[in-house]
Amino acid sequence: MTPPPARRRRTGATGTAPAHNLPRRGTVRRAQAITTYGVGSLIAVDHESFVVSGLDHADETWRADEAPRVHEHRLARVLGVSYFRLPPASDDTSKDGLRVRRFPLMHSCPECNELQRHRDFNPPAGRSVCGVCEIELVPSRFVVACEAGHLDEFPYWQWVHRSAERGATSSGQCGGKLRMRSTGRTSSLRSILVSCTCGRAPEVSMEGSFRRNALKDLGLKCRGTRPWLGTSSAAKGCGLPLRTLQRGSSAVWQPVLKSALSIPPWSDGRADPLAEHWEALREYDEREHVEIYLKGVFKGACPVPLDEVMALLAAEREEDPDGETTPTFDHRYRALREKEYERLSAGNEESEHSHNEQFVCETPLGDQSVLGPIGVARPMLVKKLREVRALKAFTRLADPDSMTESTEMPLSDSSLRWLPAMQVRGEGVFLRLDEDRLNTWENATAVAARIERLRTAHQRVLEQRADDPARVVPSPATPRMVLLHTLAHVLINEWSLEAGYPAASLRERLYAADDMAGVLVYTATSDSAGSLGGLVAQGEPDRLEQSIRSAVHRAEWCSSDPLCVESEASGVGGTNLAACHACVMLPETSCEHNNVLLDRALLVGTPDDPDLGFFADIVAD
Repeated sequence: MTPPPARRRRTGATGTAPAHNLPRRGTVRRAQAITTYGVGSLIAVDHESFVVSGLDHADETWRADEAPRVHEHRLARVLGVSYFRLPPASDDTSKDGLRVRRFPLMHSCPECNELQRHRDFNPPAGRSVCGVCEIELVPSRFVVACEAGHLDEFPYWQWVHRSAERGATSSGQCGGKLRMRSTGRTSSLRSILVSCTCGRAPEVSMEGSFRRNALKDLGLKCRGTRPWLGTSSAAKGCGLPLRTLQRGSSAVWQPVLKSALSIPPWSDGRADPLAEHWEALREYDEREHVEIYLKGVFKGACPVPLDEVMALLAAEREEDPDGETTPTFDHRYRALREKEYERLSAGNEESEHSHNEQFVCETPLGDQSVLGPIGVARPMLVKKLREVRALKAFTRLADPDSMTESTEMPLSDSSLRWLPAMQVRGEGVFLRLDEDRLNTWENATAVAARIERLRTAHQRVLEQRADDPARVVPSPATPRMVLLHTLAHVLINEWSLEAGYPAASLRERLYAADDMAGVLVYTATSDSAGSLGGLVAQGEPDRLEQSIRSAVHRAEWCSSDPLCVESEASGVGGTNLAACHACVMLPETSCEHNNVLLDRALLVGTPDDPDLGFFADIVAD
């Protein structure tokens, strides 16, 4: 039987370059190579399965014309690289692409039911079919992973030959061949049966293989394999417990993404020619030393004037965390957000800059006094912004609702001078809450008690999910953080209805700390949604006041009320209070905190305590 020809797809794995005589397996969008199909992830293309290769040789495989450089100095400094690169283009004109490797290697044949490594089926070159039956092979549905980020084949042989009386069997071979079949009676694991032709073990189902201790009971531990690195993935004997996962499960791969807005003085691109020299330049404090270095590197023709270089170095040092002799990554990333808050608050007039300026933030022309009664102060219209999102690393088995520090797996065995990234452009509205009113509200006894209940529940979840108590980070739940988070969600829902934006095309960026109380709602997508000024128009004081009032009134009532608003806890582990998918939850691409730490009662109050809400005056109107 001859399999049908491969279909043309816009999803799947980017293949390898014909110039290297390697077959193209499929295509993905550039953004997917960062968020969904990044290094170390599993990707299904038609009937085959692959793992995206690491970046050890990406300097050669990522062609400069298809994977151009992207510069964002502030983010590059925090991540310890010189620049970023877009993933290779994936279309009919591309000559190269992302490298992938076949994984898992264990396959089964639906006709003869044999279960063995792909090469043992003797498939014809370039095809994935059984050499005997000529039926398309099925990649193993099951893989195993550990919390350190390693990935391996499911141990079918040990699973079949396990003994309830003697525990785990040895890992030696019995001389038989494994077989897998499905009874078809149900869609559960009980209907998937695995056997061995040696006859020493009975046919067993896959039921129970997903128990947390299922493989530990067999005496199996992680071998430290990293199939995305190929020959460089020598087993190092990790020794951590293994978990069984479905090949397509989201727990197999989660990206660690870090992002930054391009803000002055870096947002006009004039400093980009010096991207690979900042690490050396920041070692010099004296002007004459900087001048000598630049003359030596550029042979007297530096593309950036010396005065600008000194100003940029001074601006860079301003972002160093105060009081930190050796600032950690978290301290630097927090300082990055603080500088964004300062710039969003101060603005950046378009008339004062050239067309190359990528950050334009202006004060609205309307009368802002209409916002005073509702507790909102000094909105800003972000008419132009650029965001760079970089893939720093990835994790496995990380709970998306958890704030614990998961083990991050690097993208390469060797140190990298760059990281994969996407740059997106858009617009937005930045607004702040009145500090005096906010301080009075968050110090109220009822508000503090409600937040303490939420924070305690969230902290308990973090501690329960952490294998090492020392790695548990404090819950970020504070009155202003939860208030700003919920306000951003209801505004995104409001503007998706009033301004015609899909909710998934809007994003939030929260600035919640002792000295920050703002939120940026913006469009930043790789397509054209929201690039024509429609969102900026919502930031004019009259419209913004109407939007906030309408959003708050919508939040007064949920179709799940009174159950929703009177709930003592909701969400996974009680990490939300009055919040559900019928009222304030958003698509996960829009939310910075995975739809946890939400409570619309902090906006509108509760039937028993209407004054609990920050916008209680609007509700009473």
